[in-house]
Formats: sequence, structure tokens, C-alpha cells
Amino acid sequence: MSSQARLQRTRTEILDCAWDLISEKGAEVSLAEIGKAASISRQSVYDHFGSRGGLILALVRRADDRLDIKARFHAAFDYAEPEKRLEATIEVWIHFVQEIYPVATDLIRLRSTDEAASVAWEDRMSELRQWLLELTASLERDGALQAVWSAKTASEYLWAAFSVQSWGLLTQDCGWSEIEAKETMTRTIRQALLVRS
Repeated sequence: MSSQARLQRTRTEILDCAWDLISEKGAEVSLAEIGKAASISRQSVYDHFGSRGGLILALVRRADDRLDIKARFHAAFDYAEPEKRLEATIEVWIHFVQEIYPVATDLIRLRSTDEAASVAWEDRMSELRQWLLELTASLERDGALQAVWSAKTASEYLWAAFSVQSWGLLTQDCGWSEIEAKETMTRTIRQALLVRS
């Protein structure tokens, strides 16, 4: 195995250990704890990522890669029928939120006090907003978007409507089942954005 392949494997192992620890203990887990879980030193974690911020950013990008979110979004965007395209996108995102929820909620909580968490979250959300703009622009081109929306405002509404925070409010605070939350979010977003047929 080449040194580059070993380096990448070690980085991946660190990220997977970090994900498991943060899911279990919260995002305030130390780099020393992550190093111990990965059987390396805290300094080695720094050597691989440069800083706590570098680790957090790599961690959320690794989640995207592990769950293949970009390819899944683009597969949803390929549906010819606008309603199916929107519903498939919502399905992809909700599945992703279910997987990332423990880590994402901690990153959101830490944004105001931890610059690295804030930068990591904004990095991923800016890409999500771009993907959603791509979706809503396609709905607008197909004449499926209600006239009250521009592609930009529709994408912003969609981003807020099915956010990690909204998911948590419904499933955690209100006690809704995941199925109930998913069906309700899909129905209300569809009603809010799409021209009625």
C-alpha cells in the first residue's frame, strides 16, 4: 500500500472514530479522545487536519461522502415530473437528516460559541442551498413553481422548511414519528411550492 493510500485510510479511520464519538458524547469531544479512539496521538489528529476546525469540516464532508448525498440529490433532480422531482429531493434530504441528526444538532448548538463548528456548518449549508436553488430553478423552468415564488425564494423556503432544526422540533420536541414528520413535511412543502394540478 502506498504512503498516500495509508494516509487516506488513517484520515478516514480518524473521521469515522470522530463521528462515532460525537454521535455518542456530543460535539465537544476532545481531539485527545478522538486520537485515543483511533489509536493515535492527539498530535497526529492535528497533523492530519491542521486544527479542530479542519477536523470538523472534514467530518461533515465525510458524512456527505459516506451517504453519497450529492449523487442522491442529482438522481432526484433527474425525474422529469416536477412533483416527483420535489418529493424525491425531500426523501433524500430527510434520509440524510435522520443519519446525521446527532452530530448535526451538536454542530448547530455550537455554532455561536465555536468558530470551527460554525464554519463547517456554513460550508455544508451553502452547498445544500445551491443544490436546492438548482432544484427550484428546474421547477420554475417547468412552470411548476407557484407564481408567488422565485427560484431563489423557493429554495430558501425549502431550506428552512426541511432543516435539521425543523426535523428535531417535530420528531423530538413534538414527539411525532419519523413517518408522520416526513409525510407532513412532504405534503406541506409540495402544497406551498407547486402549482396545483
